[in-house]
Amino acid sequence: MTTGEQTDLSSPRSARATARWGPWLAGFAVAVIIGHHVGTIFGPLGKLGYGTEWQDWIDLLTPYAVLGCALAALVAAGATRRSWVIATLGGIAYVQGHGIHLAANSVSNALGKEQPVYLWDEVVGHYLWYGGLFAIVAALVLTLVDRPVTSAWRWPLAVLFGLTGATNGIEGQTALFSLVVAIGFAVWGWRRRSGVLLASYGVTALLIAGWGIYWQGFPEFSELGWI
Repeated sequence: MTTGEQTDLSSPRSARATARWGPWLAGFAVAVIIGHHVGTIFGPLGKLGYGTEWQDWIDLLTPYAVLGCALAALVAAGATRRSWVIATLGGIAYVQGHGIHLAANSVSNALGKEQPVYLWDEVVGHYLWYGGLFAIVAALVLTLVDRPVTSAWRWPLAVLFGLTGATNGIEGQTALFSLVVAIGFAVWGWRRRSGVLLASYGVTALLIAGWGIYWQGFPEFSELGWI
């Protein structure tokens, strides 16, 4: 089956195909939701030693979990060469951006956000990291957009994934970049009647746009003392 084909929801073949890639797609969403909030979730665990914190070491797992699940979903779904090229380029950017972010963020936790730490963490690292994620999502969408996602968990995961995109864009200082991409994905979901894609990035777009309108700008949560 290739992208663009209509799928019979009652077909045993369709159910078996979804059973192969569905759990990996859900795993990808969970990995992003948790992995992109490592500092918030695991920050309270505190310091571990050598000037590092528990969150630094836990964050080492993020690219393995995110990329592992995404690539497994593409394999299970029989992705096309185009999807693999996009996923490969996105994966390289994602890993490089995450690595830059992790290293610079760990240094900033110990020494502060002076230059060039700020440049590598908040600017270069985040744009590469999130840009790579968007490319990976694009590869997944190209492969799966016309295939049904029937799991009962699809809507909660879609909303949480969208929320993650919004919090990353705002706290990661990539709000406008994330907003433009989110609108593009939401329109893609609407045109292809993909409720999950529309819900995910519709949430991202609405939250970032609403935040910008309310504050007349995009202040970070940390600037407001929320985290």
